[in-house]
Amino acid sequence: MMDMIILALEQVFTVATMIGLFVGVSAGMIVGALPGLSATMAVALLIPLTYSMGPIPGLVMLVSIYTAGIYGGSISAILLHTPGTPSSAATVLDGYEMTKQGRGLEAIGISTVASVFGGVFSGLALLFLAPPLSTISLKFSEPEFFLIAVFGLTIIASLAADSIVKGLLSGVFGLIVGLIGTDLLTGFPRFSFGITNMQSGISLVPAMIGLFSISQVLSQLETLRIAKKHEIGDIKGKLIPSWKNLKAIAPTVLFSSVIGLFVGMLPGAGGDIGSWVGYNEAKRFSKNPEKFGKGCIEGVAAPEAANNAVTGGALIPMFILGIPGSAVAAVLLGGLMIQGLVPGRALFTTHGVITYSVIIGLILANIVMGILGLLTAKHLIKVTNVPVVILMPAIVLFSIVGSYAINNNMFDVYVMFAFGVGGYLMKKTGFHPAPVVLAMILGPLAEGGLRRTLVMAKGNVFTYLLGRPISVTLMILIVIAIVSPIILDYRKKNSKKLKVENGVPEE
Repeated sequence: MMDMIILALEQVFTVATMIGLFVGVSAGMIVGALPGLSATMAVALLIPLTYSMGPIPGLVMLVSIYTAGIYGGSISAILLHTPGTPSSAATVLDGYEMTKQGRGLEAIGISTVASVFGGVFSGLALLFLAPPLSTISLKFSEPEFFLIAVFGLTIIASLAADSIVKGLLSGVFGLIVGLIGTDLLTGFPRFSFGITNMQSGISLVPAMIGLFSISQVLSQLETLRIAKKHEIGDIKGKLIPSWKNLKAIAPTVLFSSVIGLFVGMLPGAGGDIGSWVGYNEAKRFSKNPEKFGKGCIEGVAAPEAANNAVTGGALIPMFILGIPGSAVAAVLLGGLMIQGLVPGRALFTTHGVITYSVIIGLILANIVMGILGLLTAKHLIKVTNVPVVILMPAIVLFSIVGSYAINNNMFDVYVMFAFGVGGYLMKKTGFHPAPVVLAMILGPLAEGGLRRTLVMAKGNVFTYLLGRPISVTLMILIVIAIVSPIILDYRKKNSKKLKVENGVPEE
């Protein structure tokens, strides 16, 4: 392992990789600071750029965008009372209060330090926890790969939307899209409708760009007439946190980083859940909980440490089992597989240098993000006043170029626009696009695993699976993943009903 880490360090400190890292951090911070845009959109939009790059510079750029995008959302949350990303929603509570008190720069300084610590902490955990855990995947065969794909689909689909049914339906739609193309076993075209371009299937990257970028542009166009310049809050105060403040937030930052790491490892949770859990737990264990929501520095540090710790945590199950821990990680999984890298033990053996380079790149990206954040945060907020009429056409242009560049085929551009309109309609009707992407990735893997399992089982699949302990464990986890949201939803409705019957006011 140490030999590979040393080789990885040599690869990271090359000109190409460092350029990718700086581009990723800069782009992530800008996109994160722009309300309405997201890290998921930025990663999907820039995946085509990695085609002309080596796997190490390309993947380092993508993880840099991921972590910097999460941090960038805190800048607009603190100064504009508008979270740049959903992960920064909890930061608004105390961050904007500090801005109103003339402590805006102080809040940004606290946010930056907490974000860097949370990101580096989760990166180190990824570096040392993922390799030994990946040995589990060596015991996997076709039945386990089929079941792990189903497990990932059920969890993401149930957690990625407010409605369980809508989340699952999004996953089903992704599975259907994944079936399009030529059957590898029979050579028969499926759902191609006589269109030659569809016989090779729907390209993942144009679909992702459409779902996350074009759909966002269409959503932004709805508010074009009422769009106005943001009133930037007071950016006074001391940017570099004092030693006193650092000591005060240290326990909160460490505790929230641990929370964020474990929340990130839960498939489907994501940075928004991590930030709220971090904030609530910090408030619960605080000696002065009444200060939260009134400009408390722990109220800024807790969610920021947690949401950036989610980034490394979300990559642990993705690298080991191919189950992403967040919507951004689902898109990153697509970028990983496009480079010909399949999650599992091989990532830490055969492709160990690449994997360790990406992990080290993630750690370095957080450090660079902290330096750039402290140097440019005061000026970065000005990008939020870029007119929508300039920003949106630029995103569309990048989307078209990126989609076309994959295969030099205009059909991919049509696919991108079709999925863009579909993604927009999904958002309008309460569906989430993340399960669609994940189903497109895991669907073919599940199908291949199932068909090979049928051959191995010689017609007696259930008995065959019961004779494999890991398969039994995965089947139990699948049942829990499907049933638990239903039970929780029932208990929530039942509790609300009891409150109404007993005259207890709602919170």
